[in-house]
Order: sequence, then C-alpha cells, then structure tokens
Amino acid sequence: MTTNTEFQAWRVEEKDGEYVGQEQTLNVSDLPEGEVLIRVNHSSLNYKDALSASGNKGVTRSYPHTPGIDAAGEVVESATGDPAVGSQVIVTGYDLGMNTDGGFGEYIRVPAAWCVPMPDGWDTRTAMIYGTAGLTAGLCVQKLLQMGARPEQGDVAVSGASGAVGSVAVELLSKLGFNVVAISGKADHAEALKDLGAKDVRGREVLEEQKKPLLKPIFANAVDTVGGAPLAELLKQVQPGGSVSICGLVAGPQLPTTVLPFILRGVNLLGVDSVEIPLSEKQSVWQKFSGDWACPKAEASARDIGRAELDDALKAFLKGASAGKIVLDHGK
Repeated sequence: MTTNTEFQAWRVEEKDGEYVGQEQTLNVSDLPEGEVLIRVNHSSLNYKDALSASGNKGVTRSYPHTPGIDAAGEVVESATGDPAVGSQVIVTGYDLGMNTDGGFGEYIRVPAAWCVPMPDGWDTRTAMIYGTAGLTAGLCVQKLLQMGARPEQGDVAVSGASGAVGSVAVELLSKLGFNVVAISGKADHAEALKDLGAKDVRGREVLEEQKKPLLKPIFANAVDTVGGAPLAELLKQVQPGGSVSICGLVAGPQLPTTVLPFILRGVNLLGVDSVEIPLSEKQSVWQKFSGDWACPKAEASARDIGRAELDDALKAFLKGASAGKIVLDHGK
C-alpha cells in the first residue's frame, strides 16, 4: 500500500475558540507511526468521543484530531506479521481516539499490542455494537460475579440504564438470572429496558440526594455508569456485603459520600477500567460476548449512522439525550 493513499475522516479543528468537526480528506501518511495499518469498517460512539469532539483537553491535548476510541476493520499492513495482513481485528481503549487518530477515520495506524483478533462468528459491525461500552459492561458484571454476586441475593440495580453501557449490563445481568432494577431518567425508554430484561424500571428520583448517610438497603449489588452524587445515593441503598461496579462520570467525578456504607455495611466499591487493561482481559470478554454472553436484543436495537451524522449524535451525548448503541458505518 502506498503512503499517499487518501481516505475520509471526521476531524475536529479549533476555529476562533470553537471546536468544529467535519469530514476531511487525509492521507495515510498523515497517520502516526505504528506497526499495524487498519482499514476501519466500523466504529462506535462513546461519551469520551463527545468530550474529544468538544475540545476537552483532559481527553485530547492537541487539535486537529480524529476522535473514535473504538475501531474494527481489516489489517492492510503489519510490520510484525501478528496480526496478519487480511485478518479482522478490534481496537478499543489505550490511546486510540484520544491523542492517536481514531476510528472516525477510514484508516488508523496503531501498535500491534492494541489489536484483538476478531472472535469467531463476529463481523466488524457486531464488534462495534459492543465496543468500549459493551466491554465495560462485561467487565462490570464480571467483577460482581468475582465478588460472589448471585441472583438469589436480591435485586441488582443498573444506573444510567438507557445508555450504551447500561443497556448491555441490563440484558447481560438478566440473561445470567439476576432480577434487574433499571434506573433511568428517560421515562420513554421504560418499555425498551423491560424488553432487555429489566424486571423494574425506576426514575432518577431513586438516586436524588438525601441528607441521611444511610438509607434502607434494597439492592444486593449494582452497576453504576454515572458517578457523582447519584452514585453516593446508590451506595447508601446497598445491602450489607454487596458490591457496586463503577465505570462512569457523566454526573461528575466527585463522590460526595461518607465511609458509613463501607464500614457499617461492608459495601464493596469496585472500580472498572476498560482502557489500559491487558489485551488478554479484553479478549476474554469479547470471547464471552461472542458466546454465552451474547446480548441479541442490544445487538438488534443498535443504530447505524454515517460520518455526516456524527456531529449531531455527539452533541446529543453531551446533552444527555443519547440512548442505546450507535455504530459508525464508514460505508454509509
């Protein structure tokens, strides 16, 4: 492949203090150095992509930049031979889409150590229906299971249940036999959440701030995708010995809580990282989702968009108006 091959990318630039994203024509030679060149077929949308597109310097330090923390496609050049040219791979996390040009471009160049082989039976679109969001949901559930979570212990809450992480967590936990209580601020998504397997759907008022340091313990375990004050309220409602997997901060990075849930009820707060974990851990979760952990309802509900629709979709993320999984199809 020649280095002057042109391709299309949705690129963000700073103009007069504003960050503007639009399609541009780039050359493969514009990409950063790396061992593997991948022709990207599909990417997916995440909250971190929306932050990058808005000029958040905590995510992306310099612009112009191509967001997209997820990518799936075909290897077209491989300096190491592993992965092999012609093979299908998944790339999520690490620095992709943050300070390394990401999956919103038709090509990426990355280290070989970032590439996971495509699981048997999957294609690039299926992989990106799950993407970082699905991987994160799987890791959250896996941590609960490792801490001994069992269906007979009682209800499992999922906050931010309408989002990309939450919706997969709802379906997966339900599939594993748990009684899932979905917590969502989107009342019009209640039926969709029940279709995913939620036994009960409750509004954000369940997690409204209360002055009491502890509340009635009603949840055996939980997956929290929002952070901030709602997480603090959720911790007050977890049963003794229960666990909460946490992975998000859309409600803020601060945790205004006390030590009482931890020292009086033995609640476990489990941090979940899906970005810098070893490749083998990512591959293990992908293999589960391509097998016994498959979430067919989440797969069926995914929505495909083209690059021209990215701007509106990413702004919806920042407004809290996005729900479910959105897949970027470079062929649209």
